[in-house]
Parts: sequence; C-alpha cells; structure tokens
Amino acid sequence: MTTNATLPLEGITVLDLTNVLAGPFACYQLACLGARVIKVESPEGDLARNLGADPAYARAGMGISFLAVNAGKESIALDLKHAGGKEVFLRLVERADALVENFRPGVMARLGLDSATLARVNARLVYCAISGFGQTGPFVHRPAYDQIIQGLAGAMSITGDAQSAPLRVGYPVCDTIGGLTAAFAVCAELVRARATGRGSCIDVSMLDATLATMGWVVSNYLNAGVVPVPMGNDNFTAAPSGTFRTAAGLINIAANEQKQFDALCRLIGAPELATDARFGEREARKRHRTDLTAALEAKLAVRPAVEWEELLVAAGVPAGRVMTVPDILAHEHAIAGEIIASYSGVPGAPRPVRVVRPGFRVNGERPVAVPRPPALSEHRDALLAELGYEPAARATLVAGGGVR
Repeated sequence: MTTNATLPLEGITVLDLTNVLAGPFACYQLACLGARVIKVESPEGDLARNLGADPAYARAGMGISFLAVNAGKESIALDLKHAGGKEVFLRLVERADALVENFRPGVMARLGLDSATLARVNARLVYCAISGFGQTGPFVHRPAYDQIIQGLAGAMSITGDAQSAPLRVGYPVCDTIGGLTAAFAVCAELVRARATGRGSCIDVSMLDATLATMGWVVSNYLNAGVVPVPMGNDNFTAAPSGTFRTAAGLINIAANEQKQFDALCRLIGAPELATDARFGEREARKRHRTDLTAALEAKLAVRPAVEWEELLVAAGVPAGRVMTVPDILAHEHAIAGEIIASYSGVPGAPRPVRVVRPGFRVNGERPVAVPRPPALSEHRDALLAELGYEPAARATLVAGGGVR
C-alpha cells in the first residue's frame, strides 16, 4: 500500500470542522492524498458518530457512517464558543494550510471565526466552506440535506422511468459530489497559496456542484431546447444502450457505435436487425428503441447474464451484468484492485473496520489514509502539547470546558 510519505499532500495540514458526509468525505480524500487532517469536533462530536447500520457502533461513538469517511484523521473536541477552546483553535489555524467547514452560512461569522478574520491570523490559509446552496442567494439560509438537493437540482426528475420518477439516487450523491468538488478546489488553491503566499476563500454549493455534473442533460436543454425526461435504464444518447433481461439476471449493453451494434446482432444470432430499416442507423434506433429492446431480449433469453457478459465483451461489445454491492465487493476485480482498506483496533469495533479507498492510483499504487478513524478527542493531549500547552494548562482547558 502507498504510504503518505510518497503522496502529493505530504506536509500539508488541514483542519476539518465538518460533520456527517460532504465535508468529511472531502477531507478523507485529502487525507488519502497525504495531508495531515486534524478533525476539530464539537464537544458532542460529529453527528455521524451516531449514524449507521449497527447501533452498537453508534453507542460507542464510532457509528459506521462515521467510520466510512474519517480514517486518516486526528481528533480534538473544542467548544468554539468558549474562550479557551477558541484560543486552541486559533493556534491550530496559525499552523494550518487549509480549513474545511460545512456549517450553515453565517455560523463561523457569529463565532468570530469567518474567513476574513482567520486570514489575519494566517494569510496563507485556504478556507473552504461547503453548504447546500452557497454563501449567497435566495436559498442561502435553507437547511440542506442530500435528498433536498437532489430534488432541487432536477436530478430526481430524470431518475427512474415514466411510471416511477421522480426517484432519488440510491446513495447520497449530492453530498459526495460536494465533497469531491471541495477536495478538488482545495488542492488547486493550495498550489496557488504555495506560489503566492496568499490564501483564499472557497465557496462550495452542493446544488451548484450537482448541476455542474449534469452537463449533458443541461446542455441539451440550454442549446437544443430538449427538456430531459426520465428514461429508466435507457441511455438517452444512443440505442441499444441500457439494461436488458436475460434468461437469468439483467445485463447492461452499450452498443453505442455502429460496429458494436453490428457485432451484437451477429453474436445473438439476429444479423437481420442490422439491416432492418428501423434499426439501421443511430437515430432510427433511438426512435424505435422499444421495438429494438423487445427484439434483443427475445434473443438474450436463451442465456444468463453472466454468460452473455463474457461473450459480448469478447466480441467487442461493451457490456456488464447488473450486480449488487456484495457482488462487486466480492469480485476478483475489486479484490485485485485493493479498493478496501482494513483498520484494526478501532475503539468500540469488535472486528477490523473496512472502508472504501479512493478511486485512483498514484504511480500504480492506491493510496490509503492512516491512521484508523479516531475516537472523539483522541488526540487532544498530543495536539495541545504540540501547540505549546504544558500539562497544567491542558488540565485547566479541560476542566474549564474549552476542550473535551
């Protein structure tokens, strides 16, 4: 496994003031890239410590939702409304390269810790605020949850089919997109800060970030006047390109190019489909998508999806059977790709904790965040000592409530 000493953000310190998913996911990516991430939590801790499928983990303050995106971080719990907690925080800011927060707009200003104030403490600080709708605009003070963003962005309106839409995507896609957008922006601004010695303030809107990923459907509307509609598992750009029934299981086929369609027709024993006037060229196939799907499924019914997948791929036709999450995680491709990291000794966890690693490799190796996900304020004493607090001063801070 790649170690952080070989990764591009080695030597970078990030303060993670975030909760639940978008912000923690962003900072997890930065940790996997080698940054030192210090998670500054409230005295109660990240809400995600109480979330996840196993209540026992949540009772221990190590909810499975928290474990998923908080490896590679140190934790200190501060009361930022308390003078002592604020003092510790400002000492951390002095030494940091970046800060990520996902409070509602205005919260950091009310605490006296907004980006302009912190820039006077550390002029090279890259400050990133993640929120549902950004720091300005009519929606600025609305509470934001992933499903709310999915609905407002139009993503739900095109998910599902004519009977089932609108549907939410089956995982918190807007939170995740917001987190990726923030991580990308922070990395870019860190490059600038190193070159100029000046920091910046990044405003990440989950709504805007989601719209930015919907480029094709948005462009079709803006430039061709085509209002996107839900098409289920069909690809609006081509046919046959979608999900098809077989003798056992479903298979996705994306015969988007003419040569791929011709190869598909030959393989399933229906070469006549390639010369049928309804299916002979790309736009005709899109207009007669329903008839084409019926013709293909009649032929695909003789074999299960797992067999068709192998045959189609060998013939140069892009295809893949529809798998469950357990299916893909158990598959030899995922195993060989080392997509899962395992952490031992996680407080409250009766067995090693496994989480998904980043979806990229660096010099052929997939990075991993170290150390394991932290207990709440686990690194308090070490961090306070690093900041210059003597044992008596540390005890005073804890006793006074500024530090948990």
